[in-house]
Amino acid sequence: MAEPVSARRRVPLALLLLYALAWSGGSVAYIPFLTILLPVRVEALAGTAGSVSWLAFLAFGGAIAASSGAILFGYLSDVTRLRKVWIALGLVLSCGLLIAISRAQTFPVLLAILLLWQLALNLMLAPLAAWAGDWVPDAQKGLLGGLLAFAPAFGAFSGAVVTWPGLASADLRLAAVAGMVCICVLPLLVVVRMPESARSERHGLAHDGQYLHLFANPLVVRMWLARLTIQVAEGALFAYLYLWFRGIDPGMTDSMAARLFTAVLVCSAPLALAVGHWSDRHGRPLLPLIACALVSAFGLVGMALARDLKPAIGAYALFGLASSVFLALHSAQTLRVLPREDRRGRDLGLFNLTNTVPSLVMPWLVLSLVPRFGFGAMFLLLAGLALVAALVLARMPHQI
Repeated sequence: MAEPVSARRRVPLALLLLYALAWSGGSVAYIPFLTILLPVRVEALAGTAGSVSWLAFLAFGGAIAASSGAILFGYLSDVTRLRKVWIALGLVLSCGLLIAISRAQTFPVLLAILLLWQLALNLMLAPLAAWAGDWVPDAQKGLLGGLLAFAPAFGAFSGAVVTWPGLASADLRLAAVAGMVCICVLPLLVVVRMPESARSERHGLAHDGQYLHLFANPLVVRMWLARLTIQVAEGALFAYLYLWFRGIDPGMTDSMAARLFTAVLVCSAPLALAVGHWSDRHGRPLLPLIACALVSAFGLVGMALARDLKPAIGAYALFGLASSVFLALHSAQTLRVLPREDRRGRDLGLFNLTNTVPSLVMPWLVLSLVPRFGFGAMFLLLAGLALVAALVLARMPHQI
């Protein structure tokens, strides 16, 4: 059993790897489900014509449940200091509800199970996110962010596996995903003993004691806005990527989309690891984020202009690489600017509204833009938002 790490200046790589594996379990839980399995299920129940509107309502309700759950359960893990207990409970409930999705035959039932699943998933993820802030020092947060980039790749890979033609039925796919989540998360809970709370370095403007409230800190506001703009783009593609590819080429299957999604994320993971390690060595946590935001905007413009499948795949690959690296590194560097260690879980829940607010906005934006102007207009709007992220970060101090 591993020793407590509160007194160490640096965390052993083995512990970071176990944490990254557990975080990957969260991605395995939602990436194949929300990108492939849920749209396929919706298409089977509602037909192609009704799929967009069904997904819009599901995304809207799911975002509200996820936002509420992240704040509530993050706060409860702060107060109780029992992060492992909350993580374990969320693991059990979210896996059970994921399997229950296969029983949904109507929209109200599907929506109800989805809302409960989002709450249970954040019961696991909110304490897990705060736990990293408890024991990973600032000097290793770039490395942590690089390791976290492997999580979406794990999630996409699991989607490619469970959708492999002839491997599993629709119901067994959900059960297989639940099993993979358990395999990823349990080692951290069973093997590793870590402090429930440990003081990290506090220095500079980001940790000035005057900022007792999260959004009173100007650095938090800028980091929040930058992530929000990229998450809007990521969230839009997350639910509608499969449908966009099908609109360009009806021959694009769910398995092909899953393999493409996996390939992009697998390639982004080592890139994020290398870039995160570089940012730690050179003390430049923001420069990679600025560069990734700019490249994301360029990729989105390419997606807007794409008319054939190969250019569409290339433009999406560029956007996917840059945005994945951005989000992974940003997640870790955010821990630098949170003002209160005793409310880290709650503040991360509030900060991570950037993950769910786009789901509240984008469905209606998609419904207003895509039917009239096509996906191209939406991609150009998202490219502009990615440029805003780069500008916001460029105005921040290089050292945070």
